[in-house]
Amino acid sequence: MKKFISVLLLAVCFCMATPAVAQMGFGVRGGLNLAKASLNSSAFGVDNRTGFFIGPMAEFTVPLIGVGMDAAVLFSQRNVEVQDHTIKQNGFEIPINLKYTIGFSRLLAVYLAAGPDFIFDLSKDKSFDKYEYELKNSYVAINLGAGIKLFHHVQFGVNYNIPCASSGKIIETGRGREEYKYKSKVWQVSMTYMF
Repeated sequence: MKKFISVLLLAVCFCMATPAVAQMGFGVRGGLNLAKASLNSSAFGVDNRTGFFIGPMAEFTVPLIGVGMDAAVLFSQRNVEVQDHTIKQNGFEIPINLKYTIGFSRLLAVYLAAGPDFIFDLSKDKSFDKYEYELKNSYVAINLGAGIKLFHHVQFGVNYNIPCASSGKIIETGRGREEYKYKSKVWQVSMTYMF
């Protein structure tokens, strides 16, 4: 019974001490978006387009177990090319990721990340040829990512961003007004500097 109480007290002390050694950091994240539209029609030619993102971020980590979270507020440009016309999507995204970090030394660590990404579009709807397009004002996507941390200050990462619903729609303005919904799936390559 004494051993059980000793182990229980040791576990309680460990759980109480863990938040005290948790680390909070702030930094700046920037990178490239490589977007491609996924349409519910094969009538359109679709191609990849490059955009960028930049903004402040915060990271919370519990070093002993390697689990943490990060969140950022990013100005983001997600361009999509449809029928040789570039649809520009400018707005803000707020990714919130659960992160698991494995440290190999004081200088190098790798991480896996996943979580929701809240996207707010500020672009205006426009038209091209015989089509109009309407962009959603906001939608939610899922982030899946991995990366490395160097010297406790620099992070390089790759994310795949998958929308949970359509990002917008293209409307044929001729007879019948056909509507084609699309999802803007994005590969993101990022660099983060932690202060």
